[in-house]
Amino acid sequence: MQIRTVASVGSIVLGALLILGALGTAAMVRSELVKQNITIPDDGCLAGRQVKGPFTAYCQAQVIEKHARETTGGLAYAELDREDPRRQVAMNASFLRASLFTSVVAFGVAAMAGAIGVLFVLIGLGIRDVRRRVGEDAPGS
Repeated sequence: MQIRTVASVGSIVLGALLILGALGTAAMVRSELVKQNITIPDDGCLAGRQVKGPFTAYCQAQVIEKHARETTGGLAYAELDREDPRRQVAMNASFLRASLFTSVVAFGVAAMAGAIGVLFVLIGLGIRDVRRRVGEDAPGS
């Protein structure tokens, strides 16, 4: 088997696997967000929408930050005294925001993997096309 054939098939297969992985990751993250049944409150961007994608997750994280800062007088977790009962609110808000931002990052990584997968498929198809045009028996093949 010629090196161009191996490169072409390998690139197409790798690209397809990256695309499938990206789709599976995005579907899983979306499914987990939907299970939480979070609706963005009226004071948030994209108000009234269910959190199920990167934009709605980001908006909900911003709303949580706003409400936590209102409760803590504008202070972050580390700025509050250890005995301050508002520190628990700040900590919970921080954890929730981190979880939502993790889903935003997961969507971004999945999109990047999918784009790289498409690129690999196109490279593989390009190699195959060159192989066909030049011919397997051409000198240097």
